[in-house]
Amino acid sequence: MGQAQDYRRNSLDFWNGIHKEYERGSIKTDDWLVRFDDILENVSKPVLDLGCGGGNDTLYLLSKGLRVIPCDQSENAISNIRKNFPEIEDARVFNMLDGLPFDDGTFDAVVADLCLHYFGEEDTKRIIAAISRVLTPGGHLFFRVNSVNDVNHGAGQGIELEHHVYESEEKMVKRFFDEDDIRYFFKDFEILYLHEEVMKRYNLEKILFRGCVRKPWNR
Repeated sequence: MGQAQDYRRNSLDFWNGIHKEYERGSIKTDDWLVRFDDILENVSKPVLDLGCGGGNDTLYLLSKGLRVIPCDQSENAISNIRKNFPEIEDARVFNMLDGLPFDDGTFDAVVADLCLHYFGEEDTKRIIAAISRVLTPGGHLFFRVNSVNDVNHGAGQGIELEHHVYESEEKMVKRFFDEDDIRYFFKDFEILYLHEEVMKRYNLEKILFRGCVRKPWNR
C-alpha cells in the first residue's frame, strides 16, 4: 500500500473513531454562518454540506429552513446524520479525493467547514475545482480552514510534506493556510469575505480563516 493510500485509510479510521453514536440534542452550533445569512436566505436549492461531521452546520442550516445534503467520508458520521435528522432527504458517504458525485451546477451554495485542509496541493486544487463545477454561476462557497497560526492544533509541527502541509500525529495530511495560500487556491473565485479568527468549540482555541467566495457568473 502506497503512502497516499496509508494517509487516506488513516483519515477514514480516525474520523470513524471520532463519530461515535450521539443524539441530536448534543449537537452544538456556532455563529460562523450568521454573517452570510443574507446570502443563504436567497438560496432555493439544497445546500451541500461537505465534511458534515457531527452535523453542526447541518443543524444551523435546517434551523434557517434550508434543505441540506450532508456528506462525509465517515460512514459513522452519515449514520448519525440520518438518525438525528430524519427530515434530511439525501445524505452521502464519499471521499472528496474521488470527486463530487453531483451534476454540474447542482447547488447555489456549498459549505466546507474545516474539511478542505487535509490534502496536498494538487488534491486541494482538484477538490476546489470540483466544488466550482457543482456550483451554479454566481453560487457561493462558505468555508473555514486551518491558519498557519493554529499552533494549538499542529501548525508547523510534524513532518513537512509540502509548503504548509504536515504529517499529523495521527499520520494524516494536514494543511495550514495563510492569506496568500487562500488567494492562490481560490484565484478562480471572487473573494467576498476573508478573515482570520479564533474558534472556541474545542478545549484549546483554534485559529482559522473564515471565508466566502463566489463563482463568477461567466463560468
